[in-house]
Amino acid sequence: MTEKQPVIGILMGSDSDYAVMSAAAKVLKEFAVPFEMIVSSAHRSPERTAQYAASAAQRGIKALIVGAGAAAHLAGVVAAETTLPVIGVPIDSSTLKGMDALLATVQMPGGIPVATMAIGSAGAKNAAIFAVQMLALDDGDLADKMRSYRADMAAAVAQKSDRLQQRLAEDGLLQIY
Repeated sequence: MTEKQPVIGILMGSDSDYAVMSAAAKVLKEFAVPFEMIVSSAHRSPERTAQYAASAAQRGIKALIVGAGAAAHLAGVVAAETTLPVIGVPIDSSTLKGMDALLATVQMPGGIPVATMAIGSAGAKNAAIFAVQMLALDDGDLADKMRSYRADMAAAVAQKSDRLQQRLAEDGLLQIY
């Protein structure tokens, strides 16, 4: 069995960011979207970062998901080196609880955009979902999977509400007005 060529690149500034960025990998795996994941730092390995970003499109990458904490310059550096869509994930790794990373990621100068998600694992998950949505524009099977994913989420909410109603009834708290 041959592996598919990665179409999403996931970068993180440090291996300590894996706990957050693995949420993106899990979503991509769920949708069967091939990806690669590397550690590369805007500050400690700028040449490696620039080379990775500049060569991504030639290697078949369609979008980049980039997570970094503190000063969080990684997504901006990557965006400066490629015309591919870059999705930033601020990581809570400082005493400022990710607010520094959020501001560093979202405050890009005009002309070098970075789509910025929420701080932490929710942001990593949404970054992957956003990447899947972009890929689904040209992939009907992936678009169908996304519709099913959304329908499954809605069904899960309805089930949780049904369980809540049952619990309220069991506890004698159910009131119908």
